[in-house]
Amino acid sequence: MKLARFTSAGTTRIGVVLNDRVIPATDLVPDTPASMKDVIAAGPLLWSRLAAAAAKSNGGLPLGGVKLEAPISDPQKYLAIGMNYADHVEEARKGGVTMPNVQVWFNKQVSCINGPFDPVHRPRVSDMLDYEAELGVVIGKRCRHVAASDAKEVIGGYFIANDVTARDWQFASPTFTLGKSFDTHGPIGPWIVTPDEIPDPHQLQMRLFVNGELRQNQSTNQMIYNIYAQIEHLSKVMTLEPGDLLATGTCAGVGIARGRAGMLNAGDVVRVEIDGIGHIENQIIAEPEAARA
Repeated sequence: MKLARFTSAGTTRIGVVLNDRVIPATDLVPDTPASMKDVIAAGPLLWSRLAAAAAKSNGGLPLGGVKLEAPISDPQKYLAIGMNYADHVEEARKGGVTMPNVQVWFNKQVSCINGPFDPVHRPRVSDMLDYEAELGVVIGKRCRHVAASDAKEVIGGYFIANDVTARDWQFASPTFTLGKSFDTHGPIGPWIVTPDEIPDPHQLQMRLFVNGELRQNQSTNQMIYNIYAQIEHLSKVMTLEPGDLLATGTCAGVGIARGRAGMLNAGDVVRVEIDGIGHIENQIIAEPEAARA
């Protein structure tokens, strides 16, 4: 099942996406929680009720007539792993980056979260804006010290992410957080696909296009540390909460591998596709004056 947050007639709701329609969840199951985090935490019992009701429904709104929002806008944590595809490690080595033999994690501050089709700002303080196609994971259960063999049970769903990065800010610091956390640099979506529709998240093809040019194209089976190993590693350190977001790494083909010619500029359009989930697409715009608080 595909669970979306959408806005129509000035109201934002949770809905079930069925073909070219989105059906408000409360039209299907009146006691559906108002928060996507709570819907994810409710798990298969609620999901099966929603799916059964959606299959019998002729209602809903045309998907093309609503605005899709970030499916989760208020996670407690947004964590991302670096250098998790062998081909990306190799292109980074050519650029002089050394790779440690442990999982490398960083924060994307949650204020970066952006909608699946909303503009992404090219910051006024950066001229090295880059893209990274990634499979996203939503945590579905509060958990700690999860064995890799059990990690599948704490996953609440999957989404598409573009780990937009200001490379000059990333390289200027021993930690990645600032370069990864500019406002609007976390477009996610277009919805959350529940795990029953993704029997093996390590067999999905991932592609990224800039202005229609294919830049990244790889299977998620090329992860160095698979999703279950990632959850095991993180949960040794911290409690993971329902709604927490994980970005599971990017493959070769990032812009910085092409030098400055690969950087994003205002007017560029970045599209990320993952089979079984869908796509997100964001236009790069100059950071507007209105963004100055």
